[in-house]
Amino acid sequence: MDLALEEAESLEKTLPDVPDGPAVPSPSDAASAGRARSLWSDAWHQLRRNPVFVISALLILFLVFIAIWPQAITSGDPLQCDLSKSQAGSEPGHPFGYDTQGCDVYTRTVYGAKASITVGICATVGAALLGSLLGGLAGFFGGWGDATLSRVADIFFGIPVVLGGLVFLSVVTSTTVWPVVGFIVLLGWPQIARIARGSVITAKQHDYVQAARALGAGNGRMLTRHVAPNAVAPVIVVATIALGTYIALEATLSFLGVGLRPPTVSWGIDISNAAPQIRNAPHMLLWPAGALSITVLAFIMLGDAVRDALDPKLR
Repeated sequence: MDLALEEAESLEKTLPDVPDGPAVPSPSDAASAGRARSLWSDAWHQLRRNPVFVISALLILFLVFIAIWPQAITSGDPLQCDLSKSQAGSEPGHPFGYDTQGCDVYTRTVYGAKASITVGICATVGAALLGSLLGGLAGFFGGWGDATLSRVADIFFGIPVVLGGLVFLSVVTSTTVWPVVGFIVLLGWPQIARIARGSVITAKQHDYVQAARALGAGNGRMLTRHVAPNAVAPVIVVATIALGTYIALEATLSFLGVGLRPPTVSWGIDISNAAPQIRNAPHMLLWPAGALSITVLAFIMLGDAVRDALDPKLR
């Protein structure tokens, strides 16, 4: 008892005096707490200050809005044509003029956003989900599954995109967007899978993953709670940039006559119909081509801004 009492008194002398009442943090501690943000909150803080992100995001929101509700900015019918006004220029109420069939170019340009945005978003979501699932599992478990996925991805990388589209879509008779979406997903998932695989391999080597494994965490818990949240950023960046590429690919395939088909309204179809008349009626080509270029550029700019915000090496 005497020895324990002496040790307690000695320990009490070594402890610092603690003032009564709650501790008040110093300004430096408050500043450090303010700076302690997660990757996503820090990225969002940077994106809000990036004018490229703000402009591209607002433009994309406007494009999605007119794709969902084109009647908000036009009251015309894209399939209602008047041959007597074939290739006529702009006039009141029809600022973009008329195409070869006498259809209002402005109305068709507005309605064309729906097909392009639908194909781009659906193809990106499909390719990202499939590629992330296969690539993430292959990178996490390794072994023969990883080797098999790598060889299969190499086979798909060797298929020319345009030539593959000409072969695959030429036998499809559907006039909906889903065959085009399926083809883009079929050739787009290997890129996402390779990015996801490399990101997962890097993430699973971190100390916190090894600590979770040492504490007895199962593969499912480690993959969903520790690896996937820290490996998803590169996939989001690549998928965002790829979305604009997929929209351009849909327009290319529609221009060649194997993508979307009439009566579907598409920028690629309108560009294909306007190309032979570019000298006589350049307005037929200018407006749908301009809308396509602006849309693709907006998604690429958005992807670049997201990449800059999520990559710590670029800060």
